[in-house]
Amino acid sequence: MLPELSDMKTFREALNGDSGPDEAALQGAADRNGQLTKPPGALGRLEDLAIWYAGWRGDARPLISAPQVIVFAGNHGVTAQGVSAFPPEVTVQMVMNFEHGGAAINQLAKAAGATMDVHALELDRPTADFTTGPAMTETELVQALRVGWTAVDPNADLLVVGEMGIGNTTPAAAIACALYGGDAADWTGRGTGVDDAGLANKTRVVAEGVTLHADSGDGLDILRCLGGREIAAMAGAIAAARILRIPVVLDGFICSAAAACLANVRSDALDHAVAGHQSAEGAHGAVLAQLGKKPLLDLGLRLGEGSGGALAINILKSAVACHSGMATFAEAGVSDG
Repeated sequence: MLPELSDMKTFREALNGDSGPDEAALQGAADRNGQLTKPPGALGRLEDLAIWYAGWRGDARPLISAPQVIVFAGNHGVTAQGVSAFPPEVTVQMVMNFEHGGAAINQLAKAAGATMDVHALELDRPTADFTTGPAMTETELVQALRVGWTAVDPNADLLVVGEMGIGNTTPAAAIACALYGGDAADWTGRGTGVDDAGLANKTRVVAEGVTLHADSGDGLDILRCLGGREIAAMAGAIAAARILRIPVVLDGFICSAAAACLANVRSDALDHAVAGHQSAEGAHGAVLAQLGKKPLLDLGLRLGEGSGGALAINILKSAVACHSGMATFAEAGVSDG
């Protein structure tokens, strides 16, 4: 059961207080995997995924029947500096598209048999420009974390979180640069398609923000100073899912930046998560490497919305279906070599 999220102290205590996967379920799933009608290791990474999933669900023979996709939307004051090829109004328009079922993520969630929820976070009130001060106050950060915290369905058995927010590759790049170091150019990409001049401007903005806030504290402080409401909401949902023992499929660059803020506070905060894909945004692979996450897919996606994570749901479903549905050698009457 989730504690009520009232302030940052509560969130930090919750993030640091929960335990890991169910060891008995992990062992039971590993034992079962060794008895299935296949050569050892023949299903490759699917076997590891099924065992990992079983451990977090506390069931050596689990099923995936209730995946949930949540899309969070937010606007960013830093877009006034021309960091995106699209205007902030598109965020509102895309939220309406999500709600009417017309976006790519609607189709991908449906194909994966997932429910989909959309949460717009104060789109008429963008975060502050992080080159002049913190993007959010602590109160605003808690409010955004709480949106994600309470959006997770306790009855879900797999979670994908996605985002929509014009300009949000800029705060994601700033977060990554602040957490992992290096030059702003190492973490800043073209996002929705800025030209060379736009990329240079975007890199400047990221560098200014990191210079101002890099020493502000740990990952949650970095999230407050450089992030956005939708990024914080994703972090809140990912943290809540761990407490609820719901495995998570991470989406793209922005989702991974949100997750990185949690991992900076607690090294095993993402043990319940796998990377759904590696996006075409240049720095995404570098963030995944820092997180120790090997992506399930690499299809050149750069859409966001949770699209790559939703695509990966069926990989997880297939892994678990094979693990739980296959017969053992004894059950099938097949000789075990």
